[in-house]
Order: sequence, then C-alpha cells, then structure tokens
Amino acid sequence: MAITISVLSQKGGTGKTTTVRHLVGAFRLTGLRVLAIDLDPQGNLSDYFDIDPEAEPTIGDVLAGRALASEAIVDDVIPANLSLAEAEITLAGKMGREMTLRGALAELDERYDIILIDCPPALGLLTVNALVAADQALLSSEAQYFALQGVEQALEVIELARDSLNPGLQWLGVLFNIADMRTVHSREAFEALREHVGDRLLDQTVRQSIAYAESAERATPIFEHRPDLGGDYMSVAAELLRRLGLLQQSAELAALVPAGDSDSAT
Repeated sequence: MAITISVLSQKGGTGKTTTVRHLVGAFRLTGLRVLAIDLDPQGNLSDYFDIDPEAEPTIGDVLAGRALASEAIVDDVIPANLSLAEAEITLAGKMGREMTLRGALAELDERYDIILIDCPPALGLLTVNALVAADQALLSSEAQYFALQGVEQALEVIELARDSLNPGLQWLGVLFNIADMRTVHSREAFEALREHVGDRLLDQTVRQSIAYAESAERATPIFEHRPDLGGDYMSVAAELLRRLGLLQQSAELAALVPAGDSDSAT
C-alpha cells in the first residue's frame, strides 16, 4: 500500500512546492515508486516537472468526477492548473466533499510506494481533502519570526481532519525551510519551533538560495542545477524515510550525501 504524504503550509513562500519536487526526486533515487500530485491551482509543481500546461485531464477533472486519477497521470505526476479553483467551488456543494480525493486515489494504492501531495498555500477545502487522503502530514515552515504561528494554525487543521474524518492521520514533522542559520533571527526562530514541537522538527534545515528559483525556472532539480546544494534535500529525504520506517532506503540516500555537503541546525 502506498504511503500518502500531504505537504502543507499556512501561507505561500515557505518552499513547500520546492520541497515536494525534491523529495520526489530523492525518493525515486532509492527505487521507490513515487507519484506527485499538484493540488495547487497555481500549478507551480506541474511547471517544476515541466508538464505541458495544456495537459488533460488534471487533478481538477479528477475531483470534479470527469476523469479517473489513473487517467490524469503524466510521467508519474497528476498536474494542476487554474481550473482546479473552479473544481474546488464545485466540490464545496457536494456531499462528502472532504472525502473526494481519498476516494479518487484508492485505485492507485498498489501502483505506488509513496504519494506526495503539494497542497495549496491555504488551509481550505483542497488542503482538507489532502489531509483526509493522507497517512502523514509534513509541514513546511519558513525561517521567520511568525513561523510558530503558521505551524500552530496548520496543526489545528490537521487535528480537525484527524478527529472528524481521518483518525489514522499522523504528523510526520516540520521542515525548517529557506533558512540562513548564520543569522541570529533564523537560529532563534528554529529554537522557538523546537521548543514548541520538540522532535517533530526535522534536524536538517534547507538553506536559503536563489538557486532554487533558478532550478524551478529551468524545470531542473537542484541535484542537477546546483549539486553543491543538493545535500540538504537528500538529508531531509533520508530523515523522513527513517521516520517512515523505510530504513534501507534512508541509508541509501544518506550515503549519497557527501561529507559536509549539507548544513543541519544541530
């Protein structure tokens, strides 16, 4: 059975989509079968994978009942575009609307090992659908003073989904993203988060760099565009696989990180 992970944040600009793109790439290096789902009407993840913007059907068609999830897969990605915003409005008027994505993904359960869902930068119906469909929730948090507030708001939505619709939902952790740990501000924000969430905060942080925007523009993962920065997400992926109990794959990824190539907060 596939492990479904929803990656979310309370707002945009936290590196969430970049995280999904590189976790997919890192997990695939271990031989895991990974599906990426773009659940953001902006379609940034689809762009990062260089999916044709005219590709059809999309996740919006799946949620609207016009297509099966298996029919919307392009190179192991289910893409999105602005039509997803219309699908969300339509979805709001349906009975059992929060369960729609979960039902749609059931047919893919044996086809993949991991399904990663890139949620929109808002805690609305699409994000709730993603959490109801998920086994695990991963939060992306920027290295800013208000990071704790954003994490708390996201945790409230996770708890709501767990209590009312998906009791099996687990909280995988919080990734401290777009961080410059050389600054006092980033270090203090990290420590404030760690004090609040404890070991749920991943040890590995992801360094701030313009190279990620460049790699997105080129639809090329950071591992290829700037291999010197690739160690950050390799280490994040290895840490997550360890938390998921996939110890062999975690060790394989950890072995690919050159000594001194990634900066952790510890």
